[in-house]
Amino acid sequence: MTDQIVMPRLSDSMEEGVILNWLKEDGDQVEVGDELVEIETDKASMVYESDLAGVLEILVPAGETRPIGEPIATVSKDGAHPAGNAAPVEPATSEPATTGEPEAAAVAKTAPPPPPASAEEAERIRISPLAARLAREKGVDPAGIEGSGPNGRIVKADVDRALSAAAPPVPTEPVPVPREGEPAKGEVTRVELDRTQQTIARRMAESKATVPHFYLQATVDMTRAVEVREAFKEAPEADGPVPSLNDMVVKAAALALRHHPRANSSYRDGALELFSRINIGIAVASNDALIVPVISDADHLELREIATESRRLSERVRTGEVTPPELSGGTFTITNLGMYGVRSFDAVIHGGQAAILAVGEVSDRALVRDGEVVPAMLMDLSLACDHRVLYGADAAEFLAEIRANLEEPGLLA
Repeated sequence: MTDQIVMPRLSDSMEEGVILNWLKEDGDQVEVGDELVEIETDKASMVYESDLAGVLEILVPAGETRPIGEPIATVSKDGAHPAGNAAPVEPATSEPATTGEPEAAAVAKTAPPPPPASAEEAERIRISPLAARLAREKGVDPAGIEGSGPNGRIVKADVDRALSAAAPPVPTEPVPVPREGEPAKGEVTRVELDRTQQTIARRMAESKATVPHFYLQATVDMTRAVEVREAFKEAPEADGPVPSLNDMVVKAAALALRHHPRANSSYRDGALELFSRINIGIAVASNDALIVPVISDADHLELREIATESRRLSERVRTGEVTPPELSGGTFTITNLGMYGVRSFDAVIHGGQAAILAVGEVSDRALVRDGEVVPAMLMDLSLACDHRVLYGADAAEFLAEIRANLEEPGLLA
């Protein structure tokens, strides 16, 4: 009896996946739970474990892309290789599902995948699958890399640093002067976007083109919030990191979403889908991309718990170890550019959500209070809304509750 292994859905937004590396060979005996194949999605790469036992026949070689649900391998439960005996995998003759330059597609179909590390080597070196693949592709010996991940595990960022350290210095050259007949812009260098960047570009364009955005702005007096954060610093006996001001924004928005369920919903096919859980996505910049891990059930977490989860997820994004489940299920998103000195900005709504909150810097500015000009720590917020879901008054009340929660941080307990 032969069963199929299909391209799995590894995230709620996944449409197709790339076979990065088979961790088993054609004709191998596999058991339930064995690490089978490394797959790259639109958000991250992860190792897929087999849910079948038997003899493996690989149908799709490394480097090719397949949509969700399409067979990528079979497993024969009678102990015999489905094709009679183990044979090398030949690339498919049809064109791969992804688009791209013809030359790149030809390379993807003909280049053999790099050999996977042995189990003994993986145990000895302790390296993530993504970092191991990058090291093999770049010819870097992971034995000479110091890992910064949990328990000294080597992650992608460690391999990137090793490559940067080994790269020769770029010589300084004079600025070229355009010669007669050259384009006014000079030489043009084409930089291909990776899969994540392409997906972000496509989805941002789709969001702006299909979602009717409107924006509301508000200025928040964060003076009390700053004082509360200082009080957290003076309580070393408590467990967990000191909450940041952004952690307070996450909690303030999560509590406000309880009372404004339309802001925690999505427009789909002429109806609203209201979500019972409040899962806050936090935008994290990493490797020329914007990744949004999700803090689940943020309205039920204390501030220190939000701080702990936020730091854990951000670190996993930066080291390349974040997994699709950690990027899935978001119902509302917060993006913060305050650390870059940005006072205010407007954001693009994340697909499948009703709104996104853009957070600016907290700065010492003048504020008129009770007829007097006084110094205050002020922060600007911009709420982008889907006009099919939220109307002006609804959105204004939601934003006002976020501001009230932040101006009296005792409400965030």
